[in-house]
Amino acid sequence: MSESTNQQPVPLHDDGQPRPMKKRLWWIAISPSVWAVHFLACYITAAIWCEKGGDGDLMALQVAVGIYTAIAMFAIVWVGWLSYRNFRRADPPIPYDFDDPTDRTHFLGFTAFLLSSLSFVATCFTVLVFLLVGSCD
Repeated sequence: MSESTNQQPVPLHDDGQPRPMKKRLWWIAISPSVWAVHFLACYITAAIWCEKGGDGDLMALQVAVGIYTAIAMFAIVWVGWLSYRNFRRADPPIPYDFDDPTDRTHFLGFTAFLLSSLSFVATCFTVLVFLLVGSCD
């Protein structure tokens, strides 16, 4: 008897079982969406502040941007942490040759983690503008 006959078949989705991908596919869009909302909130607030004549003291604008940033960073780090835990829950098989729910779950977790990392850096760059620019001009 050869070794190839002793191998277990790769489990595929059963139509009666819920698919993890349906539950987690939207998860990869949360962090970039949080960054986009943060970006818009910061620049819309700055546009309104500068248009209304807030040229003198930008402390209130910087406090508002700081609050937006704290909320956005918390959400992005939270999604990144949960995605990383989802990815590292078990050792993923290498390489990803099989189409099964476990591989998709690992892939989506890793993708969401990477997008969270990118969104974190993008949020830092957004805030950097408000730290370096000292006036509305």
